[in-house]
Formats: sequence, C-alpha cells, structure tokens
Amino acid sequence: MKTFWTALAASALLSAGTAFAQSNDIDCITDEPATITYVGDPVGNLADTERETIAAFEAACPNITVERIDGPASTSDLLSNYLTMFEAQSGDIDVMRVDVIQPGVLKDNLLDIKPFFTQEELDAHFPGYITNNEVGDEMVAIAFRLGAGMLYYRTDLVEEYGFDGAPATWSELEEMAQVIQDGERAKGNDDFWGFVFQGNNYEGLTCNALEWQISNGGGVIVSPEGEIQVNNDATIDVLEQVAGWVGTISPPGVVGYAEEDARGVWHAGNAAFMRNWPYAYATTLESEAIDGNFEVVALPAGDSGSYAATMGGWSIGVNKYSEYPEAAAAFAKHFASFEEQKRRAINNAINPTIAALYQDADVIEAVPFFDGLDAVFQGAAPRPSTVTGEKYNQVSTLYSTAVHNVLTGQEDAETAMVLLELDLEALLGN
Repeated sequence: MKTFWTALAASALLSAGTAFAQSNDIDCITDEPATITYVGDPVGNLADTERETIAAFEAACPNITVERIDGPASTSDLLSNYLTMFEAQSGDIDVMRVDVIQPGVLKDNLLDIKPFFTQEELDAHFPGYITNNEVGDEMVAIAFRLGAGMLYYRTDLVEEYGFDGAPATWSELEEMAQVIQDGERAKGNDDFWGFVFQGNNYEGLTCNALEWQISNGGGVIVSPEGEIQVNNDATIDVLEQVAGWVGTISPPGVVGYAEEDARGVWHAGNAAFMRNWPYAYATTLESEAIDGNFEVVALPAGDSGSYAATMGGWSIGVNKYSEYPEAAAAFAKHFASFEEQKRRAINNAINPTIAALYQDADVIEAVPFFDGLDAVFQGAAPRPSTVTGEKYNQVSTLYSTAVHNVLTGQEDAETAMVLLELDLEALLGN
C-alpha cells in the first residue's frame, strides 16, 4: 500500500501523450506484471514531457504501469522526503530523481542498477556523470540531465538602451540593469526589474552564491583538500554587492524566489536579466511578452576576471526497498535513454548527458543555443558534496542560511562569514 507520498499530490498522475521512441528499442527487463510509482519534476513544462516518456514505456512494456506524482520543486524538500521514506524502509516510491549532489547521501538506499546496462550504453554518457553515481563497484543511479547556471537577457532592451551586448561582469550587469529598469519604469511599467535570481534560503541560493563567490575569487566553500573558504575579503565584498541589489535592481521579494518565481517575472516580460538553468529556455520561447527577444550566455565574471557556473544535473535511481526492482530499473533505463534525452532536449531544452545528442541535427535545430554551451560547461563548478560526503546537506544549509541573512539584512557580510566559518569548522571537525 503506497501511502507516504500521498500528500504530495491529490492523485497519481497517469501517463498520457504520444510515443516518441520505438517500442522495440525499450528493454522491459521483466515480464512480471507491476505497478510502479515515479516522483516527477513539477518545474516548467517538464511534467508534460515526462507523461510522454511514460506513455512510450507503457506501450512497449504493457505489463508495467507507471504512476507519476509531482515531487516538490525544491531539491532540499525532495531530499528531506526521501530521507524520511528511507528511514522507514518504505517502498512507496519505486523510481526517483536524484540530484547531482545526492548520490553520496542516498547510496545505502538505492539499488545497484549497473547490471541492467551494457558498457556501450554507459560509455555513451559523459564520464563524469557516470563516475558521480558510482559507489565502489556499484552504480546507484543513471544520469539523464546536466545543467549549469546561465544568464538570460533581453536583447531588444539591451540594444534599445545603448548597450553592445550581454554584461561581461557583475558590475556591468548592475549598471545595465539599473539603466534599463529606470527606462522601463519611466514608460509606466512599475513592475519591471533589472535582475531576478534564486534568493530563497534553499539549495538554489547555494548555487547562486557559489557562482558569485568563485567568480570574485573567494574560493569554493570547502576545497577538495577540506579547507574552508568562506571568510575572505573577496567573498565578503561580492555578498555585500549582491545584498545591495535587493530592492534596487531586484525585487524585495527575490529573497523568497526559487527557480519558478524568477522565471515567472522573466516570462511576463518584467525583467531585463535572469539567472536560471537551461530548462527555462523552452518556456521563454512561449512568452508573448518577450517574443523571442532574448539570448542565453555564460554568467558574468567577478573581480577575479573569470566567471563561474554551478554544475547541476539529475540522475534517476531505484529504491532498493521497491517491490518491483526489475520493472523500476527498466523504467529508469528507459528514462535515461538516447531517445528520451532527445525528447527532453527538443521539448524542454534540457541538456543531455549523452554526448552524441549535441551533434544531433534535430536537437540543434530545436535548441540552437546548445551550440554555444561548451564554455558554460567548461566553467561549471561542482558543489563540495564529494569532500563533505553525508554532511553536504548540512554544509549547504549553513551556507545558504548565512548568505540569506546577508541578503535580508539580518547580518552584515563580514559577521555572517565569520560565524559561518566557525559553524563549518565545528561541523567538519576542522
């Protein structure tokens, strides 16, 4: 009886849509009748594509029914729900999305799915994403999506107000955002803002703040060698700069924004610049207010002269307490397949983990900005989840809370970073 996740959805959302992949390309693994549950992604228009993915799978494997429910949009909330479920050794959810930072935390509760893949299938993925999911000789998840923080900007407004292109530095973004915001408000749009980002106290703020910190030369929170890198002038300076944006070029409410909150302002045509992930590209194309007048580029550089983009990404894994592990593994394998990653690239501008898709003509035609992503991913910065292991969630929470305190004016940046350093030292035993 599946009860744990009932509160997340009024009912399980059954699959619908048109099959994309050839039925004979799908490995059903088992002939056993099974009903499995998958925690889906509620962000943007991803739910619709996931239902198409499920429909293709069910058409090829009529013995397996996949029930989809929406998980929380927040990665932190999703992890909390997983941990509660695993503490009870519950099989309520069979197949789950796993954030790039979560394999180390969830490894003891996920099935080794490596035996269900050929080496050729694994070799098609970027090696780093395979390695990220390996624990010893086991593979606890398979990657299906990569990402990095990116800058969206209004090309029409940048040109209208006399700028040559995207801002090269955060200081240039600040200047351009203010000029454009002032101009648009003078036209009567009091809801217009210069820049929106993810400022709520959750994992998304950790990602944003890490980009600010690294690009300003402030380090990486915790280095691969275990050195705590938060209490330094470069980090303090950039956090003070960002705090100054709140209520000036960014809405006062940005301190409560997650991805979809920022995207909503942007989608309505009420922002000149937005920091977000690649998924927002497809939905922006649907915005009548923007009407195609935007581009996506690497984030600005800080005083260090270089930019940083927090590496994101998702894998899909199988609950080791599942009643139907083989059926769940079959769906996970299908979800991460070439055809399904291609579907998400075309429908949702989701970056694949399969290298060949970046040369696929259909993908490039649908998402031309993929051609310019090499620099973004080369500059992508991992969060310190490997060096901190199972303590990463606590590290991230301490970090995002300290940054949030600065953005909300509860603490000045210097005080916040001194206290954060002490907290991290106590947590990590430094």
